[in-house]
Amino acid sequence: MSVAETHSARVPRHVAIIMDGNGRWAKERGLPRIKGHEVGTESVRAIVRACREVGVKYLTLYAFSVENWVRPRPEINGLMLLLRSFLRDREQELHENHVRLRTIGRTADLPKELQRELNRVIAATAHYDEGNLILALSYGGRTEIAAACRRIAERVKAGELDLGNVSEKTVAEHLYAPDIPDPDLLIRTSGEMRLSNFLLWQASYAEIYVTNVLWPDFREPQFREAIEAYGRRHRRFGDIQ
Repeated sequence: MSVAETHSARVPRHVAIIMDGNGRWAKERGLPRIKGHEVGTESVRAIVRACREVGVKYLTLYAFSVENWVRPRPEINGLMLLLRSFLRDREQELHENHVRLRTIGRTADLPKELQRELNRVIAATAHYDEGNLILALSYGGRTEIAAACRRIAERVKAGELDLGNVSEKTVAEHLYAPDIPDPDLLIRTSGEMRLSNFLLWQASYAEIYVTNVLWPDFREPQFREAIEAYGRRHRRFGDIQ
């Protein structure tokens, strides 16, 4: 399927994914949980490539939530190592495909060495505009909205912003990445029917697609199915048409 053919079927500009099911995938195979996360990184690679092929410009992946810090320390350490390895192993592909890496979330919570690696790749790819890979790290939707409210309150207190002028647009402008368009399509793997504190503000009008496929098994065919399902929907945004 060509990019032009896919666009005729209404391709979303921004896709956000809750990558769920790594642990379950590993458990079903009698493997350590971290093995599921390892195989899941191959799904990330496949979906980044598929986004480029079908014409999706923004891809946001829920990589690590603020709630994930309560997981066992060995699993957390393994996830941080996996992310470092992913950055080093896949950076060249980002350059080859002119994909910009970005992050949202409380990245200051991450290990210092990982922060340095992230910042390095972010800076090295900052000039690309053909695609955007946004990693949600130590991210929580409520945390993001609360942080935006604090920044707005600080500006009001400092006299930089009139309280009467605070609007939805004001809140959106104080989120982690205000220049990134809201997701058109939000995909959740593993069959769970919840948002799990992901992009609560931005996903207000996103089309939601849930699949029972576990994340390590979610590859290009499954992604294209989600894109095709999106293309069959009619987005009303509150209208009656």
